Amino acid sequence: MRRAVIDRKTNETRIQLKLTIEGRGRYAISTGIRFLDHMLELFTRHGAFDLDVKATGDLDVDQHHTVEDLGIALGEAVSQALGDRRGINRAGYFVMPMDETLAVVALDLGGRPHATVDLKVKVRYVGDLQAELVHDFFEGFAIGARANVHAKVLYGRSSHHHIEAVFKAFARALRVACSKDKQLAKALPSTKGLI
Repeated sequence: MRRAVIDRKTNETRIQLKLTIEGRGRYAISTGIRFLDHMLELFTRHGAFDLDVKATGDLDVDQHHTVEDLGIALGEAVSQALGDRRGINRAGYFVMPMDETLAVVALDLGGRPHATVDLKVKVRYVGDLQAELVHDFFEGFAIGARANVHAKVLYGRSSHHHIEAVFKAFARALRVACSKDKQLAKALPSTKGLI
């Protein structure tokens, strides 16, 4: 089983996170931001991961530190659980329809952090989450996992559906990227000899 435990403590946040790559979609998540909890629950179920998250942050100041640090911690957990990344697919993508919305996420666990996020969200809040911080979450994940993350909403009406479709697509793309490649077996999925 590929698992990781992260305990990230800063002056602004405290995040305790446990991740199992080969999970069953089980979760226990508490971030203080209910819509973010819901998105992480969706991520867990659609990725077939197991995820426990307990996060406390300076939400009286702003949601930014909590959301960004959660992205970083989740990325670090993925990186830790995958170890040297031998034998994984490395890259994955998924196109997710959600009612009137269509979103695509492509990612590469190739060692170079970058995030491009285009959600087409035009409201300040979705539920209790500051919508602009979804970008910070994925940027944090990219840094923590040393990954490229590209997330784009192609079209849709509902801002809720835009964000939800992206999190579902992210989960399924990550599931593919983390999956073992039987043909590569224990080979490193890179010609550089290092990821």
